[in-house]
This record gives sequence, structure tokens and C-alpha cells, in this order.
Amino acid sequence: MKYYTFRIIIESEKPTGYYGFVPLLKGLHTCGDTIEEVKKNLKEAIKCHIQGLLKDKELIPQEEDVLEAIQSFSEKDFAISRQ
Repeated sequence: MKYYTFRIIIESEKPTGYYGFVPLLKGLHTCGDTIEEVKKNLKEAIKCHIQGLLKDKELIPQEEDVLEAIQSFSEKDFAISRQ
């Protein structure tokens, strides 16, 4: 049996609740009152999305097909020079 792994990102949405999305699956996002609710909603959305891909005979994207990087900046990088 083949397994698929998808990275999910959940962010706090002010003033209450959470927003979640799957970067690898374009357009797949959801929200909820709690992190657990967002995780549950994302799981269901991923299943529906993948079923749609399979129905359309498209390939299921894999996490190894992507590159993730984090870039760091200092306050100085954002400073506006005044001349």
C-alpha cells in the first residue's frame, strides 16, 4: 500500500479561530474555531481533492517534488535609505 504525506500549515486568524492550507495542493484551504477542527477539515478537504485528481486521471503531487526554504531578514534589510 502506498502512503502520501502532505504538509499542512495552520495560522491563527484574529480575533478568533484558525486558517489552514496545504501548499502543495493549490486552492486547498479551510478554517475553524480550533486547531483540531482545522486539522479535521483539512483531512477531509485533502481526501476530496485527491479523489478529484484521481477521477480526472491526474497525478497525485508528492512532497518530494517541492523545495521548502525559510529566509531570514534583519530590521536593517527593511530600512529605507533617505538621501
